[in-house]
Amino acid sequence: MKVRITQDVSDPDWLALRGAFIPELDQHQQQAFLKSFAASSVGFAGLVAQDDGGNAMGFAEVSVRTDYVNGCQYRPALYLEGIYVAPQYRGRGVASALCAAAERWGHEHGCREFASDVYLDDDNSLAAHAGLGFEETERVAYFRKPITQS
Repeated sequence: MKVRITQDVSDPDWLALRGAFIPELDQHQQQAFLKSFAASSVGFAGLVAQDDGGNAMGFAEVSVRTDYVNGCQYRPALYLEGIYVAPQYRGRGVASALCAAAERWGHEHGCREFASDVYLDDDNSLAAHAGLGFEETERVAYFRKPITQS
């Protein structure tokens, strides 16, 4: 398995995997999102795992965050923005390889901590993060209230 790092938001493997991960967005919307995210980030990269035949198996997206990151003590922090492994490649260490490569990239960018977030009811992601070596630091519920004109 090979993990390559890219910042090319038109990378066909990255876009194809994102399309499987977030099917409600077409390729142009995926690319526009990545361009916007990259432009607003101090550091942003996609990591693509490929098998020995060059087939894309999964991706991770990471950013360098310089603002406060929940549960982290140090800035900047590496942030796992998204990770996906195609179903036929799950259970083969692809996510671990992606995260290990991401950590190396983050270290090169001055990061001392690797953070992520998961919805509280997403048991699969919670288990996957624990299996990848992340430790839960806190739980949060977000609230909103519309402001009405009086």
